[in-house]
Amino acid sequence: MTGGIYALNFFSPAFIDQLKRGRKTATIRLGDKSRKYRRGQVVWITVGHQHSPREKIFSAVIDDVDVKRIRDLSPRDIEHDNPEFRRVEETTSFMTQIYGRPVTQEDMVTVVRFSQILEPPRAHFGNGETPRNN
Repeated sequence: MTGGIYALNFFSPAFIDQLKRGRKTATIRLGDKSRKYRRGQVVWITVGHQHSPREKIFSAVIDDVDVKRIRDLSPRDIEHDNPEFRRVEETTSFMTQIYGRPVTQEDMVTVVRFSQILEPPRAHFGNGETPRNN
């Protein structure tokens, strides 16, 4: 991992509401992503397709990065990734759709848990300008 800004991107706009409401607080990614994402790292949570404009939903801090086999996912891992799912089979089926290839319970995944960084509203003068620090 080198310096710079990283993003956790989600392809489906269906996740925007879950992210904004704090119902989605993790992502399960196929493979070992522990070199890319690290505990304490600040990332942008974005939504959009590859090679297309993406919407920044919020900034977040990575709370935990855990690499394991899909079969070892806990119900809590699954629910934090997708509040609609509870079982490993649901996650495996969903990941097969997303990755466009068969995904089995033997595949390695990375569970990345994150927390939104709340930013105070920016002060402005009512005319669109923001105060400058001199």
